[in-house]
Amino acid sequence: MMVFRPGDAITVKAGPKGARLMLLGGETLNGPRYIWWNFVASSQEKIEAAKEAWAKGDWDHGRFHLPPDDNSEFIPLPEL
Repeated sequence: MMVFRPGDAITVKAGPKGARLMLLGGETLNGPRYIWWNFVASSQEKIEAAKEAWAKGDWDHGRFHLPPDDNSEFIPLPEL
């Protein structure tokens, strides 16, 4: 992931097999961000809550919801 500032010059070049590129835009987020594994949050407490919710794996009623028919594989939290 890269974050560009207004006015930054950007050049993109694909290799011989081509490329897929996804651009997202919007206002800069206020305050710090914390990153752990696949989780990004505005506080360490929210990261811990996300870790607990993922570990429970309650996809029907919990914080995280899987796409339809995508429940054949569970990737556990990494051990550090």
